[in-house]
Amino acid sequence: MALISAQETFKNWQSAQTSNRKRSNLQPLCQVCGRQHSSFDHWDFMQTLPQDPVELVDDLVKMGIYKDNQLRAANTVNAYELRKTLFLKRVGRGDPKREKLILALCQQAGGLENAFAAAFGPQAGQFFGDAIRNGKSTRREFLRNMAVGAALVSLASCADGGSGESEADGEPVAAADVEKTDLQIGFIPITCATPIIMSEPLGFYKKYGFNAKVVKMPSWGAVRDSAIAGELDAYHMLAPMPIAMTLGLGSAAFGVKLASIENINGQAITVAERYKGQVNGPADFKGFTIGVPFPYSMHNLLLRYYLATGGIDPDVDVQIRPVPPPDSIAQLVAGDIDAYLMPDPFNQRAVYEEAGFIHMLTKELWPGHPCCAFAASDQWIEAYPKTFRALNKSIIEAAGYASNPANRPEIATAISERAFLNQPVEVVEAVLTGNFDDGNGNTLNIPDRIDFDPYPWQSFANWISSQLVRWDLQGDGLAPKAIPEKGYDTVGKDIFLTELARELAQELGQSPPSDIYRTETLKFDTFDPADPATYVQEQIDEYGV
Repeated sequence: MALISAQETFKNWQSAQTSNRKRSNLQPLCQVCGRQHSSFDHWDFMQTLPQDPVELVDDLVKMGIYKDNQLRAANTVNAYELRKTLFLKRVGRGDPKREKLILALCQQAGGLENAFAAAFGPQAGQFFGDAIRNGKSTRREFLRNMAVGAALVSLASCADGGSGESEADGEPVAAADVEKTDLQIGFIPITCATPIIMSEPLGFYKKYGFNAKVVKMPSWGAVRDSAIAGELDAYHMLAPMPIAMTLGLGSAAFGVKLASIENINGQAITVAERYKGQVNGPADFKGFTIGVPFPYSMHNLLLRYYLATGGIDPDVDVQIRPVPPPDSIAQLVAGDIDAYLMPDPFNQRAVYEEAGFIHMLTKELWPGHPCCAFAASDQWIEAYPKTFRALNKSIIEAAGYASNPANRPEIATAISERAFLNQPVEVVEAVLTGNFDDGNGNTLNIPDRIDFDPYPWQSFANWISSQLVRWDLQGDGLAPKAIPEKGYDTVGKDIFLTELARELAQELGQSPPSDIYRTETLKFDTFDPADPATYVQEQIDEYGV
């Protein structure tokens, strides 16, 4: 007898069920999925499905069982995450009864790998049926708890569609309290924006009642201009930007608050391949044209800090040029720039493309330094205070999730997509996990190459302000005058919302610091946040710039 496709079998099966329902309202409930058809018909249908997972998914797409959004959700689930973290962390959620159920179901299948195979093979119906009968639970509850992805839910729900749950899924926790639910949040496609980006595909915005969309921006100048124009609700910003914008440095004065830190570390100095073997320290950059993503960035300030220690005047001996991160590799290859201090994944992508090598991670210049931040304008916060609080909390929760190394392979898959970073997964994963090649023949393991700690230390604000005073980036004397007059502590406390970030983190069960200042230890000196003016003068006296 000729074989027929699963799609045709499915249609025939649906037709038969429709006819049966018309004949009788007493159709028995299926023991496998709980719908109104016989268990034998369900099992018979399952036997016609292809055994090869690729062919199976193809058939299910044609049937309309798998939707695009379900496939996208399923794509974020991989075997490593499933084995290592999903069952106890994401599914158990600290509930012993839930964990006991999941472990019992996995044991029923003969282990995690067999459970996974059973879920995607034609034996899935038998496995689920046996598990439900032995576990005294409904099949729908099992699938919801297990949360192995929307595709698995769709298959096992016998064309019901289903829904998977990620770490942040569940009933919205703030929907009734917020003034605005439809949000546009601007971001630059870099790994520093991980908490902001991942909160869309992994459901952290949804958990707090938001229909939030992240909007990819072409440059930091565009983020700044869109913020001032009111075109975005909130933004991914470089940590110095709220200070610069509030004080009117580089633009008209516009009040912005830094609500939480997106990432610490996570940048690098990358040098063009043509200079391999020629650059060993800061003095070797003399005469270079060097890219940074924006004048008011940690990248520019850290680059200047580094160059000055080698006797290089950043305003005389080199050219520092703003380059949008997505354009950085092309300019490096074309010779428009010789090196850059950029956010990832563009340092790792340069190695991947054999366009450059990583000279130094910024972690080596200042372990735990801030880079990017979540920010919103004073006007928007005043208009939507509850929305702002809930949105900030969702991002702080996402940052906490990203701080766990076990979650980073999943996150890398989620944010690598075209709509977000549009980068090879292996490049993003190399950055997030810290397992990477540096382009100099070294394979390194640096787990905190990038890390995620949302706490906005006031000492961060004071160091940033000290360097804005030191370098006077506009050349008009505004920063060296305005910051000391206002007071370093006043500037920091007005703009960095440290107390709120601590409060929200505590509500989430995180353990933020109780202090707001700390002594910062950099590669070449130590910063005392209580005396930024002395720090700046000591730098100038030692290096002459």
